Amino acid sequence: MRPSRPDLEPDAGFSREEMETLQREIADVAVFDDRFEFDPASLSNPLEAAASGREPPIVVGVDQSFLTDESGEQNRALSAVVATRGGEVIERVHAVTSLEIPYIPGLLSFREGRPILAALADLSVEPDLLLFDGSGRIHFRQAGIATHMGVVLDVPSVGVAKSLLCGCPRESTENLPAGSRVPIEANSRVDATEGTLLGYAVQTRQYDSPDRHINPLYVSPGHRVGPETAADAALELASSYKLPEPVRLADAYADEAKRDLER
Repeated sequence: MRPSRPDLEPDAGFSREEMETLQREIADVAVFDDRFEFDPASLSNPLEAAASGREPPIVVGVDQSFLTDESGEQNRALSAVVATRGGEVIERVHAVTSLEIPYIPGLLSFREGRPILAALADLSVEPDLLLFDGSGRIHFRQAGIATHMGVVLDVPSVGVAKSLLCGCPRESTENLPAGSRVPIEANSRVDATEGTLLGYAVQTRQYDSPDRHINPLYVSPGHRVGPETAADAALELASSYKLPEPVRLADAYADEAKRDLER
């Protein structure tokens, strides 16, 4: 697949001010409402798709691993992409590219965006939905990696983050029961009107024991997906694990491909 908006691709050569300016432009272009043609109920259930006379949508998980040089410094990114349909893996691809800048909170897409685009360029199928290990609208400038990549590719996308970058939960997220969600609103750290719904803390799994608990995922729309659908998708696609299955599979594939390269 090829970018729809190559003019908005991340450039690691930009100054920090230029990067933040581009992110604000990305946020202005992004669509944080449902604009897709598939049935969300059929994301992991082929029977739902069959009932509507359609193929299940293609859901693609994206994750990264990193390779180090002789001194132990990370110098290359391994971007792993796993395409699924109806819960089955239909394609896996990866790409290895140089890392141009260090990790900077809020500017992840400028470190990992080009490696991700390189991997997605080798994908032979067209995704109906992209799921990223990272933020979407839950971001200082409403343009996390899921939003940036979703806009550049013009594909519906969702960010699934393990920690809360910014924003504020409307209520406690401690020890939530499985299947629950808590709205995440914009606060003073976000370039949005305070109280704007950015996404949800989503509890996909939970222990039965009162002595242990699993933290929620922070799920937000990237592009052409609304916050409720983003949360629904995370719950629909999580099976026996905390992460939605396409992202979990991409994470495992990234580790597998890294081990193969390091042999």
